[in-house]
Amino acid sequence: MSGFYTADEVRAAEAELFTRVPAGEPMRRAAYGLATVVAAELRSRSGGIAGRKVGLLVGSGDNGGDALWAGAMLRRRGLAVTAVLLKPERAHAAGLAALRRAGGRICADPAAALAELSGADVVVDGIVGISGRGSLRPDAAGIIAGVTVPIIAADLPSGVDPDTGAVDGPAVQAAVTVAFGARKPVHALAASRCGRIVLVPIGLRLPDPQLAALEPAQVGARWPVPGAQDDKYTQGVVGVHAGSETYPGAAVLCTGAAVAATSGMVRYAGTAGPAVLAQYPEVIATPDLAATGRVQSWVFGPGSGTGRGARDRLAEILATDLPVVIDADGLTLLAQEPELVRGRRAATVLTPHAGEFARLTGREPGPDRVAAVRELAETWQVTVLLKGRATLIAEPGRPVLVNEAGGSWAATAGAGDVLSGVIGALLAAGREPGWAAAAAARAHATAADIAAHAAESGAAPISAGPLLRHLQPAIAYLRTLSRRR
Repeated sequence: MSGFYTADEVRAAEAELFTRVPAGEPMRRAAYGLATVVAAELRSRSGGIAGRKVGLLVGSGDNGGDALWAGAMLRRRGLAVTAVLLKPERAHAAGLAALRRAGGRICADPAAALAELSGADVVVDGIVGISGRGSLRPDAAGIIAGVTVPIIAADLPSGVDPDTGAVDGPAVQAAVTVAFGARKPVHALAASRCGRIVLVPIGLRLPDPQLAALEPAQVGARWPVPGAQDDKYTQGVVGVHAGSETYPGAAVLCTGAAVAATSGMVRYAGTAGPAVLAQYPEVIATPDLAATGRVQSWVFGPGSGTGRGARDRLAEILATDLPVVIDADGLTLLAQEPELVRGRRAATVLTPHAGEFARLTGREPGPDRVAAVRELAETWQVTVLLKGRATLIAEPGRPVLVNEAGGSWAATAGAGDVLSGVIGALLAAGREPGWAAAAAARAHATAADIAAHAAESGAAPISAGPLLRHLQPAIAYLRTLSRRR
């Protein structure tokens, strides 16, 4: 499991590191890692580093020092290095001296920055570090706007909040981000701003993370598969109440996902039974809950409607002692009557997007999505999966899990119906609600990525149908990763 650490946690770990190593050693470790990544990036883009030019944008903090030390190392490898000092009077003295000794060029006039950086093959962003807050200042923003070559960010892209990933103005768009010592929340919550992320260890001793991500191989290793003594009942029976005569597609997608995610049994209850059976004849379909039979979990909500009848069926399901996944129309009903779910002892998983989250809580998630999802989970005593490119999963009293999808291929109508079905299947198989939600999000994102790249023409937009069709190949891929460990 990969952890992400706040600025305060990293600063505390750095303070402890400083008691164990000589002064300046952590910065030199970080700078060496940064210089190595810059050199590797130049080789990958142009085949070598001879004759290449590197520009440094240097702020007043330690990130500026990291950039200057890295520049000195690159200069000693024969590269041309020019450092633009945005705050010359506050530049890191030792790093600046090292670059000068190595023969690097220094520009102390930010107004001349773009001219000085002309011809650079890459630019290193050392403007601000984890202590920085808010968007880029006007002088830095103007320079960044004029940079047309790849930017390699030192620790994080400047102008992006390190703890929330929020961007409220001009900010760096990095091609590569070199994380020093630990991954920060920004690396998961604003991964699209970070580009490729490379972690450079510097010797930090870190606490247990409060924000973490399941590794794909971990997901594959724990994905339920039938054992020698299993039958269709012991693998978990999923109950699905979704769709309607008006919206049968939601039922087909949600039920189909439960079928794809488990080889046990899926029972469907609702009026879209004929549409479901036309696609999945192995499903047992009944028109109402009373005739459904025994299940180990329920999925309720996609396309179910928000009328009195739907409300009563939701209440009936929530009155059981079974795990329940609630999505879409089910969330709308809960927003009107939250007491239906509060106080439940069985696992309850809510899967809102930002708009549904606002209906549940009365406010948008805001820039600090981690705090928002954690608060809802604690207040309602449920598991909450907040959808997004960086999907967040919170359980009361547990670290928040994050699944950074690596793209937005799953941002398409019906994709949430598929996700709910997968979570329900994992819950029926006995997996813990937080793990089930996070693992389902990983498999869902992987399926979307495979679907998007399946066409010969390369990456292309997808719909929920192809996503569902690629769910089983995605699960097989994750299981393959687990066997390579």
